[in-house]
Amino acid sequence: MNKIEWTLKAFAELTPHELYDILRLRSEVFVVEQQCIFLDMDNKDQSCHHLLGRMGDELVVSVRIVPPGISYEEPSIGRVVGSPRHRGIGAGKALMQKAIEETIRLHGNLPIKIGAQLYLKKFYEEQGFVQCSETYMEDEIPHIKMIRNA
Repeated sequence: MNKIEWTLKAFAELTPHELYDILRLRSEVFVVEQQCIFLDMDNKDQSCHHLLGRMGDELVVSVRIVPPGISYEEPSIGRVVGSPRHRGIGAGKALMQKAIEETIRLHGNLPIKIGAQLYLKKFYEEQGFVQCSETYMEDEIPHIKMIRNA
């Protein structure tokens, strides 16, 4: 795998180009690829730190690190997204490892809670998360809540 270069920024620190790249990648995967019509801009991004993984000039992976009290009582990692052009190279796993590390650095060694698409349960279990809810539907996609203990 080519080396991923990481950048972590608060929302207000993002350049217009970085914000565009994030929103474009999220639209490419969540709206177009998954054929899910939903409002991605949910007024949480402004409170979050955004972790970007680039290879050269291309945004390959991205997440937002959500502070406690915004989505859940615990800090959270959300909008986990990877470019379809770079799947199978370990970028998603590297992204989650880096996101967990940065979440702990920003918010302390607290449990981290996520809302995960059900088909990714095994992937998140490999990152230390365990299911903590029944399956529920969000935007017509089965989801579960998962937690990674401190």
